[in-house]
Amino acid sequence: MAEQNDGRGKTRQTIYQISIVAQMVDTHPQTLRTYEKLGLISPQRAGNNVRIFNDDDVELVRKIQHLTQDLGVNLAGVEVIFKLLREIESLNQKIEELEKKRK
Repeated sequence: MAEQNDGRGKTRQTIYQISIVAQMVDTHPQTLRTYEKLGLISPQRAGNNVRIFNDDDVELVRKIQHLTQDLGVNLAGVEVIFKLLREIESLNQKIEELEKKRK
């Protein structure tokens, strides 16, 4: 676990290696690799190709776990849900832009 510095003395999000994230969310690192392979998560890579997760990535993993473990959605279903959520967000942004133009 480490904190990134933005060069001006301000700290950005905390970053974690895959083993730490796996412990945080009580899963196996291979599960996280599977999520990445399916495109459900996209952790950054350090210079030595080590996966680096931030707090947003951890929260996304928790959402995946909620869908799969609590609601019984399979990973293909999670992919569809995430895609639909992105489309809804995009449409909402377009609606906001149109409403601003009307005013």
